[in-house]
Amino acid sequence: MREKTPLESILHNTAPRGSTPHDPTAHRGSSTEVIRLQDVSRVFPSDPPVYALSKVSLIVGQGDYLAIVGPSGSGKSTLLNTLGLLDRPTSGSYLLDGIETTKLKDKQRTWLRGSRIGFIYQSFHLLPQRSVVENVMLAEVYGGRDRRHRRKRAIDALEQVGMGHRVQFLPNRLSGGERQRVAIARALMGSPSLLLCDEPTGNLDTRNTDAVLDLFDSLRDQGMTLVVITHEDQVSTRAQRRVRISDGVLTEEH
Repeated sequence: MREKTPLESILHNTAPRGSTPHDPTAHRGSSTEVIRLQDVSRVFPSDPPVYALSKVSLIVGQGDYLAIVGPSGSGKSTLLNTLGLLDRPTSGSYLLDGIETTKLKDKQRTWLRGSRIGFIYQSFHLLPQRSVVENVMLAEVYGGRDRRHRRKRAIDALEQVGMGHRVQFLPNRLSGGERQRVAIARALMGSPSLLLCDEPTGNLDTRNTDAVLDLFDSLRDQGMTLVVITHEDQVSTRAQRRVRISDGVLTEEH
């Protein structure tokens, strides 16, 4: 009998998709859902219990560009870790590309995260001793893709973000904006369904912030789905949608 692929294994254990939650954050503008959270809570045991997320419901469609805003301690990081399959919710349902993730085993979650999600952080996390193209290639080390064309895929990703002329540079020869573009290229390796961005312009000046936001606009125009965690109005106002989290409760802003 043929062995199941990792995706087939995951789909075999996927629960049927539930009904659309009746919540102001349930967006129905896109035909293909990338994210569907329904009544997701994340509770830390204490006396009384601390609700980092409280019955959060959210739908993000393919090609959406969503900003999540909120003060420090509001639950932004917990929500990001949940969306990125780094944390499991205490209760509720999280479908990523139609796959129910809350019941998956750790190995399945790791594979799904690596194949469907690209991460972009405030700190660029580039290895200083590796060239730009090598840093981007490292995104596929654990992905199981064909190694023969890895360098070409990395160069293609760098071209996509306007960094094709810097492939052999070391990170310390790049500006902050260029380093973030390299990090974005790395996140694009493997053609993820979703880019999760955690304060992606926090270390950039105004000019480089605008350049990165222009790139986000371009990626969105190409059909990429972006979710950006930010406290900066300059960033959140560029997004197509904006939701606010406060004390673990999510509401849509208009």
